[in-house]
Amino acid sequence: MTAHILDRSSTGLVQGHGRGHDDHAHGSAKVLGLWVYLMSDCILFGSLFASYVVLGGAYAGGPTQKDIFELPFVLAETFVLLFSSITYGYAMLAMHRADRRGVLRWLGLTFALGAVFVGMEIHEFGHLIAEGYGPDRSAFLSGFFALVGTHGLHVASGLVWMAVVLHQVASRGLTATNVTRLSCLSLFWHFLDLVWICVFTIVYLFGVL
Repeated sequence: MTAHILDRSSTGLVQGHGRGHDDHAHGSAKVLGLWVYLMSDCILFGSLFASYVVLGGAYAGGPTQKDIFELPFVLAETFVLLFSSITYGYAMLAMHRADRRGVLRWLGLTFALGAVFVGMEIHEFGHLIAEGYGPDRSAFLSGFFALVGTHGLHVASGLVWMAVVLHQVASRGLTATNVTRLSCLSLFWHFLDLVWICVFTIVYLFGVL
């Protein structure tokens, strides 16, 4: 009977180890898939940057970068997104401590900062269109709206993803699946911050200076 109990115990340990190995392999596959997606996104944004650089001087008698860009406003927008990257970093630190409440708190703050960023971008677009500087005004503005708008759509998609992850962590805790989701979203969010630094430098800063 003792041998039977030991046999069942050993079987349970092997099965538990197998499930853990499967979860780890599945999580690694998800992270790898996200890296492939991010590489394809690099191609997308690279094409948009190249198009903007080519079209950046085609004003068609319309406004130039110096006429429409408000650098202090964009700088504040930049700091908002960069701070959201920092708060996400704190969320990941809380995740490694298995601090569920800390993850929810910092991730919620990250969501709020991301929403502020999107709101500021919508405000900027609305102001430009109201002034008659929409994407149909010149090739320069078409390239500008395409590049900055695509980044904004990515941030908005990240916020939807973040809302889902917040719900999953709140309802199910820091399971292996949720840890993988948090890690993947972290890569995506930091990638968007990096792209925005390039947007701020190439589009806004170089354009005004």
